[in-house]
Amino acid sequence: MLVIFSGTASCRGMSLHDSKKKENTSAKRRKYIALFLAIYKKEGPYLCNMKSFDVPIIYRSPLISAIKKKRKEQDRMKKDFTPTLLDFGPLQISLSRHFGFCYGVENAIEIAFRTLEQNPGKRIFLLSEMIHNPQVNADLQARGIRFLQDTSGRTLIPFEELNKEDIVLIPAFGTTLEIETLLRARGITTESYNTTCPFVEKVWNRSEAIAKKNFTVIIHGKPTHEETRATFSHAAAHGPAMVIKDMEEAIQLAAFIRGDKPIAEFYSSFEKQYSVDFDPIADLKRIGVVNQTTMLASDTQAIADFLKKTIVDKEGSEEQVADTRDTLCYATLDNQTAVQGMLQHEADLAIVVGGYNSSNTSHLVELCELTLPTYYIETAQKILNDTSIQHFDLHQHAEKVTTDFLPSKRPLRILLTSGASCPDALVEGVIERLLTIVPGTASLDTVLDIYQA
Repeated sequence: MLVIFSGTASCRGMSLHDSKKKENTSAKRRKYIALFLAIYKKEGPYLCNMKSFDVPIIYRSPLISAIKKKRKEQDRMKKDFTPTLLDFGPLQISLSRHFGFCYGVENAIEIAFRTLEQNPGKRIFLLSEMIHNPQVNADLQARGIRFLQDTSGRTLIPFEELNKEDIVLIPAFGTTLEIETLLRARGITTESYNTTCPFVEKVWNRSEAIAKKNFTVIIHGKPTHEETRATFSHAAAHGPAMVIKDMEEAIQLAAFIRGDKPIAEFYSSFEKQYSVDFDPIADLKRIGVVNQTTMLASDTQAIADFLKKTIVDKEGSEEQVADTRDTLCYATLDNQTAVQGMLQHEADLAIVVGGYNSSNTSHLVELCELTLPTYYIETAQKILNDTSIQHFDLHQHAEKVTTDFLPSKRPLRILLTSGASCPDALVEGVIERLLTIVPGTASLDTVLDIYQA
C-alpha cells in the first residue's frame, strides 16, 4: 500500500532529545519557515516552470522520478510540504516532498557532460569540484576532467600549465573575479563553460545593486566555501563587504556596531573576513545581508533580523538596512521546508543522503538531529547490515560506525531525504538496501507499479 500524507499535521514532540534549548531553536525555525512559505506563495508559479536538463541516466531513478512527477501533478503551486509515505508493510519510509538535484546542479552536470561529448581529445579542467557529491566528481574525473584546485582553493595544477586551447569549467559555486582574471591572462574564455548556478548569480547581482546604494554587503556563509569566496569577491568589487559564519559572529559584529567593543579588536575578530580598507565605523552604518545559498535559510533570516534591529536601534531608521529576502535560494528553501514537514510525522530515525562536504546537506542533517537519531550517509553501502551503519558525524567531522541503529519495533518508520547535489539513484539505492535488511517487506516494484500506472 502507498499513502501520500496531505493536510496539516500537528508537530510531534521531542521525546528523544527533549531539551529546552532544542525546543526553543525548533520554535524559532518554524517561525521563519512560515515567513519563507509566504515568499513562496508569491514566487511559486515561476519556480514551477523551470527548464528541464539532460542529465545522465545513471543519476536518475525510475521510482523517484515517478514519485516526483505524481507529486508535482498534485501540487503544481508547491504548497504541500508533507512527505510521501512508502508503505512496505513492516518498513514505512516517509520520503521528503523535495530533495535531490536542484536547478543549478542539473545545469552544471548538463554543461559538463556536453562539454566532454563535444570536445574529444581536448584537455578539460574544472576549477574545483563541480558539485559536492563524490560520485558525480569521480565520474567526471574518470572521463578525463582534471581539477585545478581542491575545495579550499589549494592549487592542484598550476595555472601556468594552462594554454589557450584548454577548456576550463567554472563549477556551480561560481568563482572569484581574481581567478577569472588569471584565466583570461592565459587566453582562456569561460563563457560557454560557466556552470555557475543562476541563483548564486542572483546573489551577486543583488549585492552589486545594494552596494551601489552605499550599503555594506554582509554575507552569511562559511568563509572557506567556494561559493562564499566567490560571492565575497564579487561583492567587494563594488563596495565594503564582509563574511560572518553564524549567529555567534553576528552577535560579535553587533557589539562593534553598538560601540560595546573597541574597534581595534574588529580586525582580529574577523580576520580574513572583510574587504580591503574596511572601516567598521563608517561601513557598518548601512548594511544588507545576503547568504551563501546553501546555508540554513532560517539562520540567514534570523541573522538578518538581528542585525537589522541592531542597526535600527543605533541609527534610528529602517532605511539603513537593505531588504535582501529575495536572495534566498528556492531549492535550499524547498528542501529545508520539506524536512520541517517530514519531521511532523512519527518516525524512529532519519537518514540523509549526500556528500559529506555538502553544505546544504549538512543543514538538513542539523534539522533532523533536533528531533530524531539521524544518520548521514553517502551511499547505500554505508548501511553495513541490519545492525550497523557507517555514517558521518557532523560534530566530530568524521565517519563512525553505530550499532543497533534499527529499532526492533514494527512497523519501522524511517524519514528519508537527500541534499541538492545527490543523485536520485542513490536515494533509491538506500530504499533497496533497507528492503533487504528488514524481513517481510513488500517489493520495490509494487510501489513503482502504483506510480507508473
